[in-house]
Amino acid sequence: MKMIEVRWHGRGGQGGVTSAELLAKAAYIDGYKGVQAFPYFGAERRGAPVKAFTRIADEEINVRSQIYTPDVVAVLDSTLLDLTDVTEGLKEEGKVIINTPKHAAEIQVRKGHVYTYDGTGIALKNGLLVGGLPVINTTMLGAFAKATGLVKLDTIQKVIREKWKGKAGESNAEGAKEAYDTCAD
Repeated sequence: MKMIEVRWHGRGGQGGVTSAELLAKAAYIDGYKGVQAFPYFGAERRGAPVKAFTRIADEEINVRSQIYTPDVVAVLDSTLLDLTDVTEGLKEEGKVIINTPKHAAEIQVRKGHVYTYDGTGIALKNGLLVGGLPVINTTMLGAFAKATGLVKLDTIQKVIREKWKGKAGESNAEGAKEAYDTCAD
């Protein structure tokens, strides 16, 4: 069985847990038989570092632990790079997708193939705000689709529109497309 494990690093309020769940839903729609999404809970509060996880497989998944050796790491907030080793346990051929205006060549991580996109800029441009703060979880889903090829952008946009109806859904779906179009290694 081929299983892809994704670890999400973000801050409370950025939508990392929602990202993990929407990715699992998109993967299921795209034909994967086994999907899981779950948060790692500690003393979370808005702005505090948080983790979430997604597993995607061709068949049922029986593993129930958190992810220690991810294939992909998604970093919603680049300031976390200074606080924690987001690549801990990352498989040697793993991918690191980072929300930052910097180019991938400017980012130093211990291992992994780096992809970047300006999710915060996209969120601000598209009015993706909650409580006045940019929320970049849906943009990360677009960047994830581009960097990994594991799920289709159309499917990502579909699950976004199902989660948020009307203008909010359209704005988030457009943000995901812009992230897809600009994500680069």
